Amino acid sequence: MEIGFVGLGRMGLNMVTRLARGGHSVVGFDRSADAVARAETEGARGAAALETLVAALRPPRAVWVMVPAGAPTESTIEALAAILAPGDTIVDGGNTNFHDDVRRAKTLAGKHLAYIDAGTSGGIWGLQEGYCLMVGGPLEACQRLEPIFLTLAPPNGYLRVGESGAGHYVKMIHNAIEYGLMQAYAEGFELMASSAYNVDLAAVSRLWNHGSVVRSWLLELAARALAEDPKLAGLRAYVEDSGEGRWTLQEAIDRSVPMPALTASLFTRFRSREDNPLAERLLAALRNQFGGHAVKQT
Repeated sequence: MEIGFVGLGRMGLNMVTRLARGGHSVVGFDRSADAVARAETEGARGAAALETLVAALRPPRAVWVMVPAGAPTESTIEALAAILAPGDTIVDGGNTNFHDDVRRAKTLAGKHLAYIDAGTSGGIWGLQEGYCLMVGGPLEACQRLEPIFLTLAPPNGYLRVGESGAGHYVKMIHNAIEYGLMQAYAEGFELMASSAYNVDLAAVSRLWNHGSVVRSWLLELAARALAEDPKLAGLRAYVEDSGEGRWTLQEAIDRSVPMPALTASLFTRFRSREDNPLAERLLAALRNQFGGHAVKQT
């Protein structure tokens, strides 16, 4: 099948490579000429501009957008909508807020363009392992692009989960669960590291992946990280978030669904970015004020 691909970064290039190896004809564009050249070495045809990419595809066209969420995705989809023809399809494979998907799908439908939101999980390992795809959008458009989805995904790793927005909604929840899983592992391993026992954390992480109820791919990655740096001394305790946890928590508040694990893990990420935070300084000051407890000066 033929498809255009916009965004040839680390993940996008791997997806293009997997599609080309799967026998699909891919036309790739990126603002970086070097990225386009790398895609060409992996079997894609390069395009110097969006207009060139669209012209190289036969109608009905399909263009997959894999650029950072927010303004870059919005501007790319707007630019494509201006040069695509009725019957064409745009796929957004980034981490977009599902509310934006619903809005875009309605706007593009007015131009007789189909819009598919494809929640994509797999990260940098997707080239070898495949990408879990959670797809939302019009049934007919999704069915037409199934050869693409099935090539990107491992066996049983693709599912159309509903109408417009559903793909990124399910991916949002997926990432929120991921937050909680990672936080649980982090807390457990910290307690083992602080115990009276000289626990080999890398060995335990490998052990738990053989028959344990907590075995997982995340635990395999923990084992890999701990094998490379047993005390993780080369890292700062600074954890970013890419937005999905916040969106999930807001959705939970809107629907009155308790999510204490997500809340705690998200707030822990916020705390990780603070150095000598005011809240803890105030706690120390209050204990000193009411009880004369000792404080440490800066």
